Amino acid sequence: MTNSIFTIPKPYNEPVKTYAPGSPERRVLSAELGRQMAGQVEIPVIINGQEIKTGDVSDVVCPHDHGHVLGHVHMAGKKEIKAAVDAALSAKSAWETMEWQARAAVFLKAADLISGKYSARLNAATMLGQSKNVFQAEIDATCELVDFLRFNASYMEEIYANQPFSEKGVYNRLEYRPLEGFVFVLTPFNFTAIAGNLPTTPAMMGNAIVWKPSTTAVLSNYFLMRILKEAGLPDGVINFIPGRGSQIGDILFTHKDFAGMHFTGSTAVFQNLWKKAAQNIETYVSYPRIVGETGGKDYIFAHASADVDALVTAIIRGAFEFQGQKCSACSRLYVPVSLWPGVQDQLKEKIAEIKVGPVTDFTNFVNAVIDEKAFDTIDGYISRAQASSDAEVIIGGQRDKSKGYFVHPTVIQAKTPDYESMVQEIFGPVLTVYVYEDKDLDATLDILDNTSPYALTGAVFARDRSVINALMARLTHTAGNFYINDKPTGAVVGQQPFGGARKSGTNDKAGSYLNLIRWTSPRTIKETFVPSLNYHYPFMG
Repeated sequence: MTNSIFTIPKPYNEPVKTYAPGSPERRVLSAELGRQMAGQVEIPVIINGQEIKTGDVSDVVCPHDHGHVLGHVHMAGKKEIKAAVDAALSAKSAWETMEWQARAAVFLKAADLISGKYSARLNAATMLGQSKNVFQAEIDATCELVDFLRFNASYMEEIYANQPFSEKGVYNRLEYRPLEGFVFVLTPFNFTAIAGNLPTTPAMMGNAIVWKPSTTAVLSNYFLMRILKEAGLPDGVINFIPGRGSQIGDILFTHKDFAGMHFTGSTAVFQNLWKKAAQNIETYVSYPRIVGETGGKDYIFAHASADVDALVTAIIRGAFEFQGQKCSACSRLYVPVSLWPGVQDQLKEKIAEIKVGPVTDFTNFVNAVIDEKAFDTIDGYISRAQASSDAEVIIGGQRDKSKGYFVHPTVIQAKTPDYESMVQEIFGPVLTVYVYEDKDLDATLDILDNTSPYALTGAVFARDRSVINALMARLTHTAGNFYINDKPTGAVVGQQPFGGARKSGTNDKAGSYLNLIRWTSPRTIKETFVPSLNYHYPFMG
């Protein structure tokens, strides 16, 4: 019983550590990298808090050294998938009736464990298993992840506090119930923070979860699951089932208690899963909530008044950080003829300075792409551009998968604005530029708007405020996250809620109350203190 109105500690963005040479955090992380490289982790399925070793095992390897095995992951089969659903449904009643402040405390404790005791472990696992450099791992596995947990707890309080007006003699309430059933969560390889946010957001609102992590991010995700248990998460609230997506989906999408899906991944997979939900719509107790963020073909558009130095820095960071494996990464660039010579010269000069190599060498800016499938896809785009009469590889293009899946930063110049690498998502360190005539500004904006089916992130560079205003208005529907004189990546929780529309997803804005409210099914309660005793109304005379 609660006899007080509690408030959540005020959230704040976790400070980013520098890992400068000689810093304490660098020494600790270097030691942890060595420890994880020297051992192997056996990663089980976790259902109802119990670790299950199925014997159906896959290797977990370093993308920068794919012969080096970091561990082995047990894959869930039909029996484990069904058990995970049963565990979620069994745990749900006690979890959803737990006081919301107590639920919040679990995730606030997890945030403090991640930012302190387990920061080096999660960062190292993200570096080795997902091939992120130290800065990319820090802003992801530590900072963004704990930001999600802290801010979401505050958003939960904000949602619950939003109550209706009551007129005289009536007491109105709005109850934010969790969904009826279980929530299926599929998380991607590229962000440990997303892997943490997608299951914990609906769980925070009282839902129970069946979580399928990406096999190529399973090391950091397993450590996160253990941290949640240490933070006090009751058994069965989140069930961790590495496995084959098609098998898991076939079982879960035919279950009557499927209540929702929280997804980040490819467009094709998302659309296929939505179709499965639609095909089984008559099966479900309730219409399921489908929340997803998929792909992007994100752009930078430069006006003739743009600052070239700032533009080039944004291009390099936006296109090549984490090897372009961000759904927000800049992969198409529009530059006017008047600026192109200066932009091209700087790009060639600065990209030539970029070091490519393993994550254990902190001087490397670019590391490996995630796996052989990704490497081969990227290799295909570069090879076709090298052979095409409609495009030219003007910078980079080197790639080698003999030891690690390395692709050097590559710039393609497209001679036509609809060349394939201007249109299709590549998810690698490949940028395609289209140079437009200054006089064709308006026509080029139309081309930009109609080139891609996605609308996730975009950036414009210009000095003239009237131009900025015009660009922002003209490109309204091209990006859910829009940047002015900045790269189109690096959204911060609590500052730039993240998500896009069109084929980029449902735009439910991770990192804001908008996402949390999707995991509720509100109930309006009206209590009349003195009910009427006669059915007659005054108009009846």
